[in-house]
Amino acid sequence: MFKINVICVKSCKTVNTIGILLYRSYTSDFAFVPKCGPVKDRDLLMLKGFINSHSNMCILTGAGVSTESGIPDYRSEGVGLYARSNRRPVLYKDFCNSAEIRRRYWARNYIGWPRFSSVKANIVHEILKKLEDHNKIRCIVTQNVDNLHTKAGSKKVIELHGTAFKVMCLNCNERICRYQLQEILDRMNPNMAGTSEMIRPDGDVDISQEQVERFKIPPCGNCGGVLKPDMIFFGDNVPRQIVESVRYNVEHSDSLLILGTTLTTFSGYRIALQASHAKKPIAIVNIGKTRADDLAEIKVEGRCGDILSRIYSMIDQHEECMEC
Repeated sequence: MFKINVICVKSCKTVNTIGILLYRSYTSDFAFVPKCGPVKDRDLLMLKGFINSHSNMCILTGAGVSTESGIPDYRSEGVGLYARSNRRPVLYKDFCNSAEIRRRYWARNYIGWPRFSSVKANIVHEILKKLEDHNKIRCIVTQNVDNLHTKAGSKKVIELHGTAFKVMCLNCNERICRYQLQEILDRMNPNMAGTSEMIRPDGDVDISQEQVERFKIPPCGNCGGVLKPDMIFFGDNVPRQIVESVRYNVEHSDSLLILGTTLTTFSGYRIALQASHAKKPIAIVNIGKTRADDLAEIKVEGRCGDILSRIYSMIDQHEECMEC
């Protein structure tokens, strides 16, 4: 059985290096992580006990996990996209109804894609992969569209809001890889080559109206319809099959661990409600309040990477001492 133990390590001949290296590796990019206080040891022990006592967890992750990879969220005070820019996400109905909005969206998306697609998984994704390998996790439901859980090697992933790594046709539902679309856009827009300097440090894009007007986007290669990223825009609905898959997994899990989300959107909050109604124990790790704080038996304030790396170092200590 996979257990996290805090034990005496004075007799160990080896040094606990894995946890230290993991901790250092994740501290490299805090530009988009909101400020928070130190984590309390008591909270760490409570969360350790929660993970120890459950072997079929449903994990729900949000933008607070990806911020530690350098992807900004929307709402964090001082560092979120809303705090850094006056721009707001494109609404689903506006994308569908306006060719001009689609053109601007795809032009900005085209410029930002090389950087976004190259973002690497962080320590949170890696530790969840380890927990999955040890059969502690039933599924990972992520609100993020960045593919980072899959990059880390996790297999049991449900992408609640879709993925930015696929493109779909609004007419025939044909899907293609986002990398494939980038190659098509490269050929159609040679004048846009070498525009990486348009990307600001916060990931936003400086692009002129003239460049937008010149930008060409292809129709669906199957039916000639409109192409859209295969993800849920604001104002859109999560597909019924995804909702049912999440509900089934929550019902058949033994607990819910929520990481890095305020659960502002109902699609995420609904999962916490389902777990609560099914009498599943809930633990939350997040910076700041969430909509489900009153549903959780454990709430830990802090960075997900900080907290999980420290817990994982406890695992490493135990494994080394067992070999002494």
